[in-house]
Amino acid sequence: MDPHTKATQVAPFAPAPGPRHPADTAQAPAGHTTSTAERGSFCLAVCSCGWTGPARRSRDLARRDATRHTSAA
Repeated sequence: MDPHTKATQVAPFAPAPGPRHPADTAQAPAGHTTSTAERGSFCLAVCSCGWTGPARRSRDLARRDATRHTSAA
């Protein structure tokens, strides 16, 4: 079998952020800004401090994770 000599290099896949719902963003008094991010069929909470919640299939559970994070901070 001949090696592929005419293959072109492609940049690695970087998923684009999905559309945001206004309820997906919450502002905490301590400066933590949380939102949700979609990764395939999963949704996870992310914070401006670098924290990320577990991947969830339910957006509502991801929002609750974000609320718990901001209330604990």
